[in-house]
Amino acid sequence: MPDKSIPAVLLLADGTVAHGFAFGAIGTTTGEICFNTGMTGYQEVFTDPSYFGQILIMNSAHIGNYGVKEADVESDSVKINGLVGRNLEDLYSRKMANGSLNEYLKTNKVVSIEGVDTRALVAHVRTKGAMNCIISSETTDIEILKKKLAETPDMDGLELASKVSTTQAYELGDTNSPIRIAVMDYGVKRNILTCMVERGAHVKVFPAKTPLEEVNKFAPHGYFISNGPGDPAPMDYAVATLKQILKEEKPVFGICLGHQLLALANDIPTFKMHHGHRGLNHPVKNIISGRSEITTQNHGFGVDPEAVKKASHIEITHLNLNDQSIEGIRVKGKPAFSVQYHPEATPGPHDSRYLFDEFIQLIKDQKN
Repeated sequence: MPDKSIPAVLLLADGTVAHGFAFGAIGTTTGEICFNTGMTGYQEVFTDPSYFGQILIMNSAHIGNYGVKEADVESDSVKINGLVGRNLEDLYSRKMANGSLNEYLKTNKVVSIEGVDTRALVAHVRTKGAMNCIISSETTDIEILKKKLAETPDMDGLELASKVSTTQAYELGDTNSPIRIAVMDYGVKRNILTCMVERGAHVKVFPAKTPLEEVNKFAPHGYFISNGPGDPAPMDYAVATLKQILKEEKPVFGICLGHQLLALANDIPTFKMHHGHRGLNHPVKNIISGRSEITTQNHGFGVDPEAVKKASHIEITHLNLNDQSIEGIRVKGKPAFSVQYHPEATPGPHDSRYLFDEFIQLIKDQKN
C-alpha cells in the first residue's frame, strides 16, 4: 500500500473539498474533473490522449490491483493530468505485469489522491456538472489552492488536439496493401490504428496541422479523422482540412472528436456537455439496423441534436439510449460517416468493431 503519512487534498471549483492521501507523484495539478465508470482497463484509459487536460475519477472501488503492463497503452505516456481513487492499489496480482500502479504514476509524474469517497464525488459531478479542480500533496492550504485553481483555463474553448498529435508522420501495416488510409491525428489511440491494420490497410498517420496537399502525396484511398481532447469548436484548421477532404468524394470515417469535426465541417455546431460520457457500458442504438450496441465512450462535447435534425444533407445513424444524444451521422450522397463513441473499445466490448469493416468495404467499393 502507498505511504498514507502524506496527506493530499482535492478542491473543486464550486468549493467542494475532499481529503485523502498522496499516491503516485508528489505535487500539485489542475484540470477539468471527469469520471469513468469502467471497472477494468485503467491503464488504457490513463494513456488515452482524449483525457489530456483532465483529472480523472475512477468510480470502481479498487484501481491498480492487476498492476501495469508495457503493452497495455494507447499512447506513449499517461495523458491524464491527475487521478482520484477510493483505493489506489500498490500491490498487484497479475504475473505478467511489469510493475505497480504507484510506480507507474510516479514515473509519469501524475499527481494522484486516494482515500476519497469516489461514488459520492461522482454523484456530485453528475449533479453539478464538469468543472475545474486541483489536487495537491504539497499543501493542504485551501486558500493557496483556490488561487492556483483560479488560473486554470476552462475546457470550453480550449484547443488541445495539436498538443497531443504526433510531430512526425509515420506508417503502419503492409506497404504493399491495396488500401491506403490517411489518418489525421488529433490524439489517435493505438488500437484504432491496429483495427485498420488488422483489416489489411496500410496506414499513414499525419500531424494535426498537416496541409492536405502534403497528405495527398501518400495517395490515400480513404481518410480517418481521429479522436482527441479539448473543444472541437476552435479547431478551424481541422475543419478547413476536412471540408477539402469531403470535396474529394473519398471514404471518410471519424471517431469521437472526428465525429464532432465532421459535424462542424457540415455547418452543424457542437456544445459542451453537462458532464460528458465516459465508461464501457453506454447503450447505443443503430438506427439503420435497429440493433443496440454496448459501447465505450469518452467525450465531454457533443453534436447539437436540433441542428442535426434540421440538416437535410445529414442522416442520424446512431442514438444514445440513455439521453438520446447523437452518437452517429453520415453525409447523404457522400461516403462519409462518424460515430461519437469508440468502436475499437480498448477497454470495452467489441459490439461496434463492424464499423471498421464498413469503412474498409467503402474503400473497396469505391476502388472497384
